[in-house]
Amino acid sequence: MKTELFCDRNGQENMAVAQLKTLIWRYFISYWNRRRICSANDGLPPAVKRQRCYAALDAAV
Repeated sequence: MKTELFCDRNGQENMAVAQLKTLIWRYFISYWNRRRICSANDGLPPAVKRQRCYAALDAAV
């Protein structure tokens, strides 16, 4: 996260706390939930696993 989020940006020393919080939150939402591979989910990102679960529930009803 440090390399991807902070080191590639210009002026990271002068960031406000609110800007930092926003960057971290966006990173968390975009990477952690949508792209990260999770071995407990059969190698799927959590968002994909959740979508498949909801689709299966809708199909069962």
